[in-house]
Amino acid sequence: MFGRISQVWAAFAERRPGLSQFLMFFLLSNGVTVLQLALMPLFKALFSMTGLVGTSFQVLAVGSNPDGSAFFVFDYAAGALPEGGGGLAYFLAVQITLLIAQVINFFAQRNVTFKSNTSVWRAAFWYVVAYVVITFAAAALQGLYKAPIYELLIDGWGLGKTGETVADMVTMIINSALSFWVFFPIFKIIFKRDPEASDPAGPGVPVGVPVAGGPGESSSSARAGQEV
Repeated sequence: MFGRISQVWAAFAERRPGLSQFLMFFLLSNGVTVLQLALMPLFKALFSMTGLVGTSFQVLAVGSNPDGSAFFVFDYAAGALPEGGGGLAYFLAVQITLLIAQVINFFAQRNVTFKSNTSVWRAAFWYVVAYVVITFAAAALQGLYKAPIYELLIDGWGLGKTGETVADMVTMIINSALSFWVFFPIFKIIFKRDPEASDPAGPGVPVGVPVAGGPGESSSSARAGQEV
């Protein structure tokens, strides 16, 4: 059954390379999102048992909120949610979860979706640059929606701890959705495929040029070439 599915997918990918690439990217991205949803509550629970919940982490003030208070790009006020911002504990839970997910996503997308064979270090460099920029942008946006979501689910709907868990999932899904739409065009750029590098003859032999003793040349031709 799996062999048949593989054949059908290979034929589809040959006919529609762009669409098949996007669909594979979509599937892997959703798998990584599921992993994030599993890891986030775990790290949050671990850090909640430390004093880091009471340690404020509010950096990079850029303007003011409607109530006149400073708007921070990373706004994790001391204290448990929703009264506080989760403190340094919440910040670490989010960032460690994202870091693990993005490392896995990098290799999965590079090797499976885009089948890149160019420099992994160059791709990793630009991936890190993109990751940092997106992290800052997502953190700034989270300052707009995080508090209302937690207040609604915990106090507004009276769900208590269940509401907090649901709010964790909602914020993580929003983060993942933002990353999904931004990373795909970036991956198209940094995950290149060099046809010459992937040729069995090696990176120095152009694709399509017969190799001595290879499938494109008979053994007699190979011997003739050696005698010249």
